[in-house]
Amino acid sequence: MSTVRFLRTFVAVAEHGSFAAAAAQVALTQAAVSLQMRALETELRRELFDRNGRVAVLNADGRALLPQARKLLALYDEMRLPLASAEAMAGAVAVGAVVSVMGGLSHAVARMKRTYPALDVRLVGAKSIELAAQVEAGELDAAILVEGAARVPGTLRWTPLYQEPLVAIAARGSPGRDAREALAANPYLRFDRSQRTGVLVERALRRAHLKVNEFLELNAIEALVELVRQEVGVTVVPLLRRARWRDDDALRVLPLLVNGEPVMRQIGMLERRDHGRGQVTAAVRAACSELFGA
Repeated sequence: MSTVRFLRTFVAVAEHGSFAAAAAQVALTQAAVSLQMRALETELRRELFDRNGRVAVLNADGRALLPQARKLLALYDEMRLPLASAEAMAGAVAVGAVVSVMGGLSHAVARMKRTYPALDVRLVGAKSIELAAQVEAGELDAAILVEGAARVPGTLRWTPLYQEPLVAIAARGSPGRDAREALAANPYLRFDRSQRTGVLVERALRRAHLKVNEFLELNAIEALVELVRQEVGVTVVPLLRRARWRDDDALRVLPLLVNGEPVMRQIGMLERRDHGRGQVTAAVRAACSELFGA
């Protein structure tokens, strides 16, 4: 299973930004990480990094491979778990989720409970920062939330599930042909900057040098989109997996690009490594991946 090990190292390099930082994460020397990445490139028959001296950064092929590698590793980790028995899929488990995920998660859990009636899943809705703290404190077994910028503590496990691109949402009749023009010509409805998604949006706007006309700030994606429908202004939010905004005659979904690339919000599951309910949380992950089309 050398390819799986190489992919795990590749993801570590992508997440930590260098061969040296990844080496500490995967318990290898920097030279061994470099050799593994050369071997992976040989096996895949394409280069994954732009190398300049001691610096190596993901190139376009490497960025394209990253979400595929994460999915394959998550699937492999699930394959290594014992097959779930009725006894293993019983008892109480507490799972948290951000608001944008809660609706789909509720449907997934409801289907699981029909299959495993002895399973008692308690769902908790909160912001990503609050959910992460509750998982770390042991108050939740797992949570589906927005990936943060900080490293995940060694006591926790992060499993990516799917990504959502940031987009500008404008009213059908509002001025502006693209995201840049729409943001410059309309009042800006901002997502809460104290939250992970708000920080991601703010960084994207700065990196793209986009000017906005500040109007209001809310911590609710659907509420912001509803204000856009009412022609109050324009907003920048993640394109939610289950949203039907592209089919809404009152809205325009405008791509938001930074240096020609979309900015992605990563949704995943955070859980304690020692919570003892691995089969249940693996089943929740699998159900959410299927539901959200990951």
